[in-house]
Amino acid sequence: MKKLRTLGQAIAAATLTMSLAAGASAGEVNIGFTGPLSGGAALYGENTLSGLRMAAEEINASGGFDLDGEKTKVNIVSLDDRYSPAQAATNAKRLKQESGVPAVFVPHSGGTFALQDFNEKDNFIVMSYSSVPSITESGNTMTLRIPPTFDGYVKAFTDYEMQNNGSKTMGMAGATHEYAKIWASMIKKEWESKGGEIVADNPMDYNKSADFFTGISRIMASSPDVLFVGGASEPTGLVIQQARQMGYQGGFIVMDQAKIDEVAEVAGGLDMVEGAIGVVPLSVYETETAKNFIKRYRDKYGKTPGSEAAYNYLALHALVEAMDATESTDPKVIRAAMGNALKSMDLAYNPYEVTEVTENGGFVTRTTLAVVKDGKIVREEIKK
Repeated sequence: MKKLRTLGQAIAAATLTMSLAAGASAGEVNIGFTGPLSGGAALYGENTLSGLRMAAEEINASGGFDLDGEKTKVNIVSLDDRYSPAQAATNAKRLKQESGVPAVFVPHSGGTFALQDFNEKDNFIVMSYSSVPSITESGNTMTLRIPPTFDGYVKAFTDYEMQNNGSKTMGMAGATHEYAKIWASMIKKEWESKGGEIVADNPMDYNKSADFFTGISRIMASSPDVLFVGGASEPTGLVIQQARQMGYQGGFIVMDQAKIDEVAEVAGGLDMVEGAIGVVPLSVYETETAKNFIKRYRDKYGKTPGSEAAYNYLALHALVEAMDATESTDPKVIRAAMGNALKSMDLAYNPYEVTEVTENGGFVTRTTLAVVKDGKIVREEIKK
């Protein structure tokens, strides 16, 4: 009997060890986050994290999800990487080793690429909030790209600006981080291929500076018809505000990381961003699902959510739906179940109405475009 008891204890201990290694302790599963929680992009990181926390709190308030017959709750373990790819990699290693996470959410392309160097070997899913197309073209089998790719925006924004505003010359005033560099290179190529001219190119560090007057003045000396701007919403708003203060009267092509409504709050109102082209803010969506999410988020945080919050909110709900359906925290099992999870999850948890996951790991939703006209954000259909 004593031997049987000892054997049973050994089995129980081994089972617990395996569970911890898979990212779950008794009644709890850890989910990782690494992103900028300090510095110029801190608001962007906090907005992303707020969506994850909101989803986790909803799941936990309902009693958690079923994991092999036991109700299990979600614990978000977050670490600040200050927008540094190297720090993001260090954080992910720590999250896996110390918290046993099956997935790590990361809201920037540099961090995503850094994690992709070892996530398959270390066995965790990279939940990437970045629209860089190459994220899901590299063949990494344990990556999920949450927003749509930005290549559709590049063409649509260029076409709209040229056809509707007659712009021919553009000044480049984007940020210097990896994602912004990729965006800038693609829109320069698209702009020039359509007969446009880049008259100034002066990227600025949106994460460290709050005074952009010197950089903007260099660009304005070339009198561009339109400015390309964009990083996190808060510094983007400052760039636009300072450009207006220096007398700039033209429009803006806004990289999709920045959201027009959030940018306008910092810049001093929608009048300051007149003529801007960007992605459609969630606040403009008219679906009942989006409206209900916005209300719940406002009730909780006292502000209107952006896409960072909404996309990561729905992604965590889908991740938990996959664990619930498979009764597993094994990253490979979860990754394989994500497509079905998105289709079967409650629509109330899916404000962007993501419909499926592509074979290479991209969430599928409609590409949108918004412009600021007469002080209002107007949704426009993207022409294929």
